Amino acid sequence: MASASKVTAQGQISVPAEVRKKLGVGPGSVLEWHEQGDQVVVRRAGRFSSEDVHRALFPKGPVKGPADVKAAIRTYIRKRHARG
Repeated sequence: MASASKVTAQGQISVPAEVRKKLGVGPGSVLEWHEQGDQVVVRRAGRFSSEDVHRALFPKGPVKGPADVKAAIRTYIRKRHARG
């Protein structure tokens, strides 16, 4: 599927109807933009499987207890929102 959008002077775009339908988004929906190498992937916010969440929080494997969970969440949030 190939679609195109024009960026306005304010940096806004219109999401093509077929993309909105595929993502299940409408007015008020939030989209997330993720860099993956030389590409940008757009997702509907909150559309992560439990496996996606687990991999993001625990990239090194299984956790040992509640303290590991809290530390992993803190690390992920800091990394995600770091200004660089």
